[in-house]
Order: sequence, then C-alpha cells, then structure tokens
Amino acid sequence: MMKWTVYLSGEIHTDWRDQIIAAAEQLQLPIEFCSAVTQHEASDAAGDHLGNESDPFWRDHKSAKVNAIRSKNLLDNADIAVIRFGDKYKQWNAAFDAGYCAANGTPYITIHDESIIHPLKEVDAAALAWTKNPAQVVEILSYVVSEK
Repeated sequence: MMKWTVYLSGEIHTDWRDQIIAAAEQLQLPIEFCSAVTQHEASDAAGDHLGNESDPFWRDHKSAKVNAIRSKNLLDNADIAVIRFGDKYKQWNAAFDAGYCAANGTPYITIHDESIIHPLKEVDAAALAWTKNPAQVVEILSYVVSEK
C-alpha cells in the first residue's frame, strides 16, 4: 500500500492539525503528515542567527527565506496539501502555499468557514475540495488513500 504525504498549511492558533492527525491515525490511514514550523516565535526568529536587524522588514525577510527552505521542500514532496484559513488572522503564507501548489500541480484541499468564501474565491477555485472542518478533510483523505 502506498504511503501518502500530506502537508498541513495555514492557521496555527487552533488544534485543527491535531484533529486531522488523530482521526487519520484512528482510521489507520497510510499517511505521513508534515507541516511548516507552527510555533509562531520560532518561525519569526528563524533567521535571527544570521545577524541582528534594526529594520523589522529585514528580520522578517531573512526568517521567511529560512522558513521557505522547509516549506518548499515539504510541499514539493507532498502528495496532497491541506490549507487552513482561520477568520481571526490573515494567513498570507497559506495563500502563498495554495498558489505554490496550484502552480506546481499539487492537489490541495482548503478548510475554512463560510464567512471568508468571497476573499478566498480564487484560492478555492484552484482547490480540488473546500471543506468547513477537519472531519470533512479526514473523510476526503480516507477516500483518496483507501484501496476500497
């Protein structure tokens, strides 16, 4: 049986990743999950060892590039991406990941509530599925990776 790699992208303030991983493990789905660094402070400081910056733009710029080493490689090797948009914060990185997947032909599933359908219309148009909750994502993954 093929082992699938699923990249989990987006919002980091809720436990949606844990819900998907736990449900997939309970169903014994042949999936390996991966993700960007989800600890906000660590992600923001990823480039700090390259030297202090007085301008916050350059600190963010360096950290974004260091973070991209991880995310680009993981996305390039993913069979599917799940991209979560929360309603509290703007997840520009998630939108970027969705565009990267679309440009590279990596199938992706979006997960967000109805209140942000309009601002995500282009992102959802390129997605192969839009879901409202982690349970729907797991149903899709179960179907896709199953040999039944």
